[in-house]
Amino acid sequence: MEINFQANDPSVESQWRALILFGKNSATYKFAFGKALLNLVSKGVDEVTLKDLSPLFVESILDHIKSSDKQGNSTTSKFLNACRNFNVGEISYDELLTVTERYGFVNVIDAFQNINGGVIPSKFYEKDFNGNSKRLVITDELLKLGESVQFSNLDDELNARWNLVETAWNLNVSPTLLEVKISDNLEVLYIESDFMKRKDITSARASLNGYQKGKCFYSFQDISIISGSTNLCEVDHFFPHVHKLTINDGGGNVNGIWNLVLADRFVNNHKRARIPEIRFLERLYRRNEFYVNSKHPLGETIINQTGRTPRDRQKFLQHQYNLSLSLSIQQWSPLTEQKATF
Repeated sequence: MEINFQANDPSVESQWRALILFGKNSATYKFAFGKALLNLVSKGVDEVTLKDLSPLFVESILDHIKSSDKQGNSTTSKFLNACRNFNVGEISYDELLTVTERYGFVNVIDAFQNINGGVIPSKFYEKDFNGNSKRLVITDELLKLGESVQFSNLDDELNARWNLVETAWNLNVSPTLLEVKISDNLEVLYIESDFMKRKDITSARASLNGYQKGKCFYSFQDISIISGSTNLCEVDHFFPHVHKLTINDGGGNVNGIWNLVLADRFVNNHKRARIPEIRFLERLYRRNEFYVNSKHPLGETIINQTGRTPRDRQKFLQHQYNLSLSLSIQQWSPLTEQKATF
């Protein structure tokens, strides 16, 4: 059974994250387009022509294509070829913008606001292609997104998703062999195997935050992933390090993505090495299924770590919980909790 990311949470933040985290990954245009929209919000713009949008749209593509040439499943793309040509000095910037305006937006404008076969309830823009210049009219919903507590986290979340998707494409690794790992300091996600050296991919916090909707996993307080923020969250092990003692009885790797969540630092300090109450195990399962359902590289990692089917993954988590209880770890719950959003 597929877990519904937006159930009981129709907020504009949830709808935005659904588009970025769960939309199709046939090309990275949607990430570049999303970054351009966030840029427009920061500028307070309420409408924009495609000509004026083109520099914002192409900027991030140019940067990403330098390190990860494959930015889509299509074998040919006039737009991406123009980006490559510009990066090596074969065409001018004005020529690049002309190609961008003509070809860069062909599919992304109509597709961006669609998910699961339908348009999101709160559209972020309307298309106005009736006049001499094609333009987008920004809606109040997108402007509301800019006023939300979570807005400062959204660009980093988008970058993290983009980095993970393009890394999986460009490595050309079979999903069954893909395992994303976390650094010892819990800051960076990376890939490493017998046939390739370590490749750092992206921030751990940014990769985890969107799938928790910017909330502490345990208390549902708003958290931040911005370095230096007063409410900067911590990466927490749902099953604490003492769970390593169960390895000979089928205990899982506590540093696996399946076991990592983001928590408010004060909540996490109160939790210490205690195991969360059983009701949080269902929340962990739902969070993990968000990754699996989104066709995310971290979803493949979770499948490889916990099981191929939903039932296998449920059994895996229950077994881990039973093993932790056998160690007589004290059960824990936060002192205060806000309304659950997943």
